[in-house]
Amino acid sequence: MGPAPTKLLWILVLTPSLILVRPLAVGWRSARVPIYVSSWAVRVTQGNREAERLARKFGFVNLGQVFPDGQYFHLRHRGVAQQSLSPHWGHCLRLKKDPKVRWFEQQTVRRRVKRSLEVPTDPWFPRQWYMNNEMPLDLNILQSWAQGLTGRGVVISILDDGIEKDHPDLWANYDPLASYDFNDYDPDPQPRYTPSNKNRHGTRCAGEVAAMANNGFCGAGVAFNARIGGVRMLDGTITDVIEAQSLSLQPQHIHIYSASWGPEDDGRTVDGPGILTHEAFLHGVTHGRGGLGTLFVWASGNGGLRYDNCNCDGYTNSIHTISVGSATRQGRVPWYSEACASILTTTFSSGLATDPQIVTTDLYHQCTDEHTGTSASAPLAAGMIALALEANPFLTWRDTQHLVVRASKPAHLQAEDWSTNGVGRQVSHHYGYGLLDAALLVDLARTWLSTQPQRKCAVEVVLAPLPILLRMRVEKNVSACGGSHRYIRSLEHVQVQLSLSYSRRGDLEISLTSPMGTRSTLVAIRPLDNSSQGYHNWMFMSTHFWDENPQGLWALGLWNKGYYFNTGTLHRCTLLLYGTAEDMMARPLVPQVTGSAGMRRDIKGLCQEGKATRYLSPEERFVGLQGGIHSPHPGSGAAAGMGSKTKKRVVLPTRPAPPTVEQILEDVRGAPAEDPVFTALAPEEPPVPHRNTEDPEAQWERFFLQGQAYVATNERLRQARDQLRQRCEDLCRASEELERDVGQVTQAALPVTSTTSD
Repeated sequence: MGPAPTKLLWILVLTPSLILVRPLAVGWRSARVPIYVSSWAVRVTQGNREAERLARKFGFVNLGQVFPDGQYFHLRHRGVAQQSLSPHWGHCLRLKKDPKVRWFEQQTVRRRVKRSLEVPTDPWFPRQWYMNNEMPLDLNILQSWAQGLTGRGVVISILDDGIEKDHPDLWANYDPLASYDFNDYDPDPQPRYTPSNKNRHGTRCAGEVAAMANNGFCGAGVAFNARIGGVRMLDGTITDVIEAQSLSLQPQHIHIYSASWGPEDDGRTVDGPGILTHEAFLHGVTHGRGGLGTLFVWASGNGGLRYDNCNCDGYTNSIHTISVGSATRQGRVPWYSEACASILTTTFSSGLATDPQIVTTDLYHQCTDEHTGTSASAPLAAGMIALALEANPFLTWRDTQHLVVRASKPAHLQAEDWSTNGVGRQVSHHYGYGLLDAALLVDLARTWLSTQPQRKCAVEVVLAPLPILLRMRVEKNVSACGGSHRYIRSLEHVQVQLSLSYSRRGDLEISLTSPMGTRSTLVAIRPLDNSSQGYHNWMFMSTHFWDENPQGLWALGLWNKGYYFNTGTLHRCTLLLYGTAEDMMARPLVPQVTGSAGMRRDIKGLCQEGKATRYLSPEERFVGLQGGIHSPHPGSGAAAGMGSKTKKRVVLPTRPAPPTVEQILEDVRGAPAEDPVFTALAPEEPPVPHRNTEDPEAQWERFFLQGQAYVATNERLRQARDQLRQRCEDLCRASEELERDVGQVTQAALPVTSTTSD
């Protein structure tokens, strides 16, 4: 009888902590029991002095700010276990009682996996088939290089397990300002070497972007003159603080962050950014790059074999990231690739073990042709976006997404779910808008006019609980916030924030249909997801409605595709529309002129006289999307767009106003523009004899003189046409030379960071 009370006492002592742990796994985190670490994120209003006071008062070590010039600080306590199944209630209570602490959170371990694939050894492919024009439809990178675009002046950072900064193919482009080690908190991102070489992922991704060219080693990166950095943050304990610090490293210096990792691709996890990481995304797009917005490029995920869906990944389905899918050389869906509505574009990777893979840099100063997975696709896209930023450094984060949509083509990509949305674009859950075309991307970037400010319109669809039937449809008529300053004419991203409970979450398919008839699957069935938790304020996102008009009837569809007796309740549904007041489809897809009398080459390179800006009809626009029409030769629009920005303080040459047709004619012939002989480009018909009382001989003499005048007029007009055509060609050449001068002046004005190799 003696031991019984002791056993009961231990049960009473342990039970509260076990009970209290479970509620903390709600929300963005997965359903696993959280593991608490010895660090806290704390928000104070009085800066570093107040953080130091807290650290001294409660025995913490102040590890510094989470964001530059921010109110969030990273505190660590050496007396707390590095990993625990329960939070440290004592320190949490002390922080809660301190009046200067506005918010705090004890950090938990966040499981993140690298999206790489281990495949059998394949034969070496010395040629980079995905960008060297070996195949009919590649990424079209050589055409961008032919225009002198190699990523110069653009800084990319690879968020991963570190990069080998002294690699022979990386050292010349390595940028220490774009690098840091958040696992050990030091400036050196060199990877930790292991017998299994598991920390090679970041070095491989870096080589795809910025491997040196023409140095007789390995291959060439997509943007081989870009600056490349690396953040070591996946080789250790990962917390919300570490992710947030990595995503906000040097936001005024780094232009593009490339990430090929995320929550586990196991077909059952629903997970995403924590509070601080979400804040880092928001801070990046609003304040990064001098207010233009940092660009976040993300791999969509490798859970295809487990029927995972990347809309259950809060990183790749964020409106602030560019989600990149994969395609094989043959244009098929790789076996590992996930499908979801948030994928924006696609680049190449590999499929079967016998397929050619991606050539890049590897650990120990080596090269490899075995890089694959969506991990290989995202850096290729990051490199192509770097080429676009070199062509137009003033693109905002939303401008870039607009360009990616327009520069992605269905090409030869094979899938059963290709559909045409409300504005005539083909879109797929596997590929987004298709294969990204680097040449088209930079051509569009040169002449792109910045989009109007982003608008957000929130619509409550369901407020009261509704039972989820076997198959149901919830409809809502939407005005897109018409009549207010939030009115949206052209959509960009569409989010659906859902809270629902369901007996088996993976059996439920959820879709959204727009007023223009576009149906997008927000999440397909996931056979391995047997959770009964449902979705708690989860944000699904779709890019399939891009540029559509949101006004009209929206429909949310829920369909039980599993066990017949599944039950659930839809607690709340909010439709979040993002876009602009501008009708984006009214913009010309292929602008061929700049004004009333400008000169520009058309898509075939021929000079065209600018009578008036021509907008393509919906039919022409649709044909252009199907055929992958390239925009015209780079013209004056890009330089004008660059000159209109003042944030970079770049003084550009003043472009003279283009001459009118009348001025050119006057220049050519040395006669006044109102001379009746030159009032038309085609001669009038010769005079026709008519009946009169004139003497016949005098009449025929007059006809003869008029005929001679007609012949002389024709000859003068022919000469004028020839000279006018030559003048047009001269103007085109002068315009191209001026653009090259503008590019050189802009490049010279951009800051250059000199580094030394180790």
